[in-house]
Amino acid sequence: MKDKLGMRIGESAFSIGYLLFAFISGIIFLQSRTQDLAVLYASLVLILAVGDSFHLVPRIIKNIKGSTKRIEWWMNLGKIITSITMTIFYIILFYIWKKQYGKEISIIITCLIWILSLARIILCLLPQNNWFKGGNRKMSMIRNGVFTVMGILEIILFFSLKNNYGIIMAISIFLSFLFYLPVTFYAKDKPKIGMLMIPKTIMYMIMISLGYRFL
Repeated sequence: MKDKLGMRIGESAFSIGYLLFAFISGIIFLQSRTQDLAVLYASLVLILAVGDSFHLVPRIIKNIKGSTKRIEWWMNLGKIITSITMTIFYIILFYIWKKQYGKEISIIITCLIWILSLARIILCLLPQNNWFKGGNRKMSMIRNGVFTVMGILEIILFFSLKNNYGIIMAISIFLSFLFYLPVTFYAKDKPKIGMLMIPKTIMYMIMISLGYRFL
């Protein structure tokens, strides 16, 4: 029990540290008036932080006080909100890439990003997901399949920048999906796989940190 308590406390401390880092970074980016990219990063980070709060805050409370029906309800609601805000995160990230690329790009790429994003959001909102009744693995595979295609496209786009920033961003996106997908598919059967959310979150912290170069 002590080990489990220690793990819960450690997870909660990490989640609090992540949220503080994200919110503080978002405020710092928001206060910068020197570059449009800093403002885009502010939107990116604050949307991510607000969305993640809906899931992480109830989880922190659960780790400290124990589970209740009310907390479980908020955690499930948080999963829906986080799924949507993560999608918006990648829409903004695309426009950050577009701003740096500095060339005319095919409208097909922009349309594809928006089609994938809207499809993902609609899929997340369908009642077949059974968010509040244990979830639906088939729907999880479909909505995260669409999300993964979006992620792969953005990995390719950031690699196309051919600089250190683009390469680090592309690798961070790749690793975030590598850690995220096993959790969505198998964590319910094997709870320990859920620990992969920690390195996945670290990848997001790296992605946030890359925005400081634009201040």
